[in-house]
Amino acid sequence: MRFGTILSSLLAIIATTVNSQNILIHKTNKKIKIDGDLTDWKTPFLGPFVIHNTGESATQKTFVSLSWNNKNLYIAYNCTDSKIVGTLQAKDSQIFQTDDLAEIFLDPDGDSQNYIEIGVNAFSTKYDLLLKCISDECGGWNTSMDFDIKGLETVSKINKDGYTVEIKIPFSSLRKIKNGGFSKPKVGTKWKGNAFRIDYGNTTEYLALQPYKSLKFGFHQPQEFAVFEFVD
Repeated sequence: MRFGTILSSLLAIIATTVNSQNILIHKTNKKIKIDGDLTDWKTPFLGPFVIHNTGESATQKTFVSLSWNNKNLYIAYNCTDSKIVGTLQAKDSQIFQTDDLAEIFLDPDGDSQNYIEIGVNAFSTKYDLLLKCISDECGGWNTSMDFDIKGLETVSKINKDGYTVEIKIPFSSLRKIKNGGFSKPKVGTKWKGNAFRIDYGNTTEYLALQPYKSLKFGFHQPQEFAVFEFVD
């Protein structure tokens, strides 16, 4: 889909700036088709993203919306990008080192261990990663690129203003994460997580929906993840 000036302005108007409050995941009864077309999204878009460790404004705008039903979590990104960097690559390529992309980190039990990371570039290349441990308290950095989310769907679309990304994550696939502490969400359930974007265009920027208070560099600060709350 090609986003025109009117739609881009509308997203900016309905967007909600996120500071330290809970990030609401609205329940939907509407069918969401994962095709990169965001015109069927009815839940609010949040943003714009900021520099992840300073909170300063980003060069280019990024907005995200999260929605859920009884089976899936849905995430949509709208990324303004005047210089898209990346290519179509094999699944689980380390595109976070080379390509513009959108990312989501989710820690259902909020213990800073066994959380998932999903990244998608502008060409629909995706990876899913399990972060078993990243601190000395649990044994040091331990990740698994062999981890696969069964039923994961992702589609990106390039448009005249940048690109969009849609993601569908089946809840059934998260139940199988060992020591993940997952339970199927209901209204009032709270997870920890954050949404990110890496922009390698005219200037490299690492962006987050909610910036970190510690000012540390790097997205992997699970103790500072935002609170995602499932609501009607």
